[in-house]
Amino acid sequence: MVQAVIDLPEEVNQILNIVKARYNLKDKSQAISKVVFEYGQDFLEPQLRPEFIEKMKKISQEKPITVGDIEQFKKKYGL
Repeated sequence: MVQAVIDLPEEVNQILNIVKARYNLKDKSQAISKVVFEYGQDFLEPQLRPEFIEKMKKISQEKPITVGDIEQFKKKYGL
């Protein structure tokens, strides 16, 4: 585990206290970890998320449709 001494603005300190209380965490270190983890889930590219991988596996098992060239596609789908 890495340890760091950081300076936090008062607003950030208050937010960490709220996160700490809301999730019943022991200390601000856990609150920081929680916030970073939650942000990281949104920040990571979707290709790295397990649910994205599962979705792609399901799609790859579907039967493909054949449309031919663009003119056949337009005829078939009324475009």
